[in-house]
Amino acid sequence: MSTSRFYAVEKASNRKAVFAEIPDRKVSEYFGENVFNRKAMQKYLSKETYRTLTHAIDNGKSIDREFANHVAAGMRMWALEKGVTHYTHWFQPLNDSTAEKHDAFVELNGDGGMIEEFSGKLLVQQEPDASSFPSGGLRNTFEARGYTAWDPSSPAFIVDDTLCIPTVFIAYTGEALDFKTPLIRSIEALNKAAVDVCQYFYDDVNKVTTFLGWEQEYFLVDEDLYSARPDLSLTERTLLGHESAKNQQLDDHYFGSIPTRVQEFMKDLEVECYKLGIPAKTRHNEAAPNQFELAPIYEECNLANDHNQLLMSVMKRIARHHNFRVLLHEKPFNGINGSGKHCNWSIGTNTGINLLSPGKNREENLRFITFVVNTIMAVYKHNALLKASIASATNAYRLGANEAPPAIISTFLGTQINEILDHLENSSIEDVIEVDEKIRLHLGVGQIPELLLDNTDRNRTSPFAFTGNRFEFRAPGSSTNCGSPMLALNSAVAYQLQEFCKAVETLRNAGKSKEVAIFEVLKSYIKESKPIRFDGNGYSDEWKAEAKRRGLDCENSVPLQYDAYLKPETVKMFADTHVLNQKELEARNEVKWEVYIKKVQIEARVLGDLSLNHIIPVVIRYQSVLLDNITKLKETFNEEEYQELSLEQRSLIRKIARLICDVSKKVDAMIEARKRANRITDYREKAIAYHDTVVPYIEEIRGHIDDLELMVDNQIWPLPKYRELLFMR
Repeated sequence: MSTSRFYAVEKASNRKAVFAEIPDRKVSEYFGENVFNRKAMQKYLSKETYRTLTHAIDNGKSIDREFANHVAAGMRMWALEKGVTHYTHWFQPLNDSTAEKHDAFVELNGDGGMIEEFSGKLLVQQEPDASSFPSGGLRNTFEARGYTAWDPSSPAFIVDDTLCIPTVFIAYTGEALDFKTPLIRSIEALNKAAVDVCQYFYDDVNKVTTFLGWEQEYFLVDEDLYSARPDLSLTERTLLGHESAKNQQLDDHYFGSIPTRVQEFMKDLEVECYKLGIPAKTRHNEAAPNQFELAPIYEECNLANDHNQLLMSVMKRIARHHNFRVLLHEKPFNGINGSGKHCNWSIGTNTGINLLSPGKNREENLRFITFVVNTIMAVYKHNALLKASIASATNAYRLGANEAPPAIISTFLGTQINEILDHLENSSIEDVIEVDEKIRLHLGVGQIPELLLDNTDRNRTSPFAFTGNRFEFRAPGSSTNCGSPMLALNSAVAYQLQEFCKAVETLRNAGKSKEVAIFEVLKSYIKESKPIRFDGNGYSDEWKAEAKRRGLDCENSVPLQYDAYLKPETVKMFADTHVLNQKELEARNEVKWEVYIKKVQIEARVLGDLSLNHIIPVVIRYQSVLLDNITKLKETFNEEEYQELSLEQRSLIRKIARLICDVSKKVDAMIEARKRANRITDYREKAIAYHDTVVPYIEEIRGHIDDLELMVDNQIWPLPKYRELLFMR
């Protein structure tokens, strides 16, 4: 065994759990203690300031600078009492991470001393360097000005000695440079459109809230083994590595007993989550070895997304205390499950109605069908956009593999909902509308039972599945910012609801009753959106062919998937909902193509280095040992015995020699392909070139080296193997 690998494996096998001190209190007693939530606001703000602030948060109203001074004073007092010394505007730029610049709570007092200071101006706005973050051409390197602006709807929180203030990030010229800004816009667009539709059924609904419940999957690996793998350290996935003889084929890890070290990590993680107001609820082993999941209680979409971004940062920090590294890559290991981030999406009214839950009478069930059908219609019209919203260089390795859904967006509804929609599609108006002294609804399918929440099976190959009272978007990857798929989904549904209202009002203006107009529009939508409904096996080749016949987007090149953002119908949809303008869309695509290029570029460079400087020298050394042994056999035995005894070794030497040659040639060819791609100046064309001409070499080189791993002496192989990485010691 190589020296570095020996020490890494030896240290990993001798690891002991790090037991941190768990608070001797009930969770309810310390939940949110590091959050400037409403409980803290009531204590540190005046009654008038508290009322004004909560009213602005609840109703989406702006806050003026003078009023912000009162909020900042209370927030500063709260933070200083907790030992905080710095503050930062915490935002989500387009680099799939979060950003923060820490400033101290101090100003010179004019007498040679200092005072603790934090004004409303500092709370509301800061000016980070916008040219240093991805902007897709919205900012030149010499144009540095950009702004972060306070988002009062997401409460400030404390990490270590720093007060973190969630903010949006926009360019000096006003365009969004982050995920949060368009997400908030999409939430408001859906609110307005859904309220208008709700008015057909309820007079008292004046606000609709979007809810998100994410499920975060992740891997844990021992820190020493991680450090001994340059590919893990630099790309978060194993670019090399033959499958272990045992991986997940026995299904013995899923929901199994949580290893002690992992349990201690989870305990510490949950404590930190609770202090930060993240409502962690579920933890368990996932299907693959060393794979786990954390899921919270559902929250308002914007806050839920902030909490997920915060969680990913906290996970990495807590893991280091337990000598782990968290892997959020969608496919860190070949041959076993990758990691996703299922996004459970629903919408509810200020009166407490889940608009995606069946009702208790026929009118409520028409409301239920209305919102379900419009959601399906939105997914049908914008299936390419939804796929583009979760497409990435890393998620491409996961989609269609093991439990992950395929890279074709379809929706699973279950037998009962499908039967109801088919019935409505094939019914006449007279079948569902009874006319007497008062028009009333009949639906023709009887009462939809409340059992609906549980009486449909689940389809794990469906990217967008209805699960009783919500839709589960299963395609997002584990490292994804939920803001990307959620703003696409919210915007598409908002636009569809706007179109629904226009169609209904057109029929009403033509003399149709409200009920008849709603039914006629829904019937046309059910028929038009039928191609998106699929309850079968999404992995099958038959489905791929069928999806293409149905007109669904079947593109599997990530760079080409991003084209969906710039289709005329997409540009119009985002413009009409006021979520993103064309300039912002074009800029975001530039960023997406650039990020794709860089991630593939890094993988290619790391793989080339590993191949030429780590693997081939070791393999040649082992080949020399075999050749030396062949020579000694020839000196020891007669020709006949030599031929017989050396046959297998000579065959092995030939195989190794061919594989060394293949690896060297493929690495050289990959480098040349990368050089050719790098000469392309257009980001889209360069990304396509990387996808078409560089990525194939990465897989081919891996295949050859994985074959060598099975041939070379285990004692000298330089990298920790899958059997060492995947099974907790």
